[in-house]
Order: sequence, then C-alpha cells, then structure tokens
Amino acid sequence: MHEVGIMQNAIQMAEQQARESGANRIHALRLRVGLMSGVVAEALEFAFEAVSRGTLAEGARLEIERVPPAAWCAHCGAEFPCEDYDLTCPRCREFSQELRRGTEMQLSSIEVS
Repeated sequence: MHEVGIMQNAIQMAEQQARESGANRIHALRLRVGLMSGVVAEALEFAFEAVSRGTLAEGARLEIERVPPAAWCAHCGAEFPCEDYDLTCPRCREFSQELRRGTEMQLSSIEVS
C-alpha cells in the first residue's frame, strides 16, 4: 500500500511548513488526488489515521479533493472530461495525447496554529 508512504511524505511536508511559520499544531491537511493517479483516497484516509499519531497533525482533519480527468485535443483545441479512460475528443473525434487533469497528487493547503 503506497498510500502509507504518500501520507508520511505529506505529513512531513506539512510539519515542515508549520514549523517554518511558527505553528505548533496542524488542524487540517487538504490534498488534491486525481482519479487517474492510482492513489486510493480511502486508503489515504486510513493511512492518515495511522501515520499522524505523534505528529503535529495528530487529530487533524484530512480533506481530499478528488480531481476528475480532463484531456485537451490538439486538433480542435477543446478541453474535455474523459470518463472511462476514453481520450477521444467528443467534438472532433480525434484521439487526445494530452491529459490535463486527473493524475495529480498534491498537498494543496494546511491549517495551522
């Protein structure tokens, strides 16, 4: 389960930012997780409970924004949602080779005091 390692890294980054800002407690972590990232949000939530113990984030909220995939068509310039891994442009029917969203795994913000 690589979600444990991902969550350990996220907490480490959050703790570093909290300490640099003079905070001694993390109240919330917000993550952006692309639906095509291969990361299971529920596994992140489980891992967060385990790896946050004894850290500045113990007892904090974990908020996960699930980012749906979107592609861009170089042929007609359209950006479109791509469901079921179908990268065919709905406007011109050309195959897109550029996924714009949906693969991210990002610590987007933290709340500290």
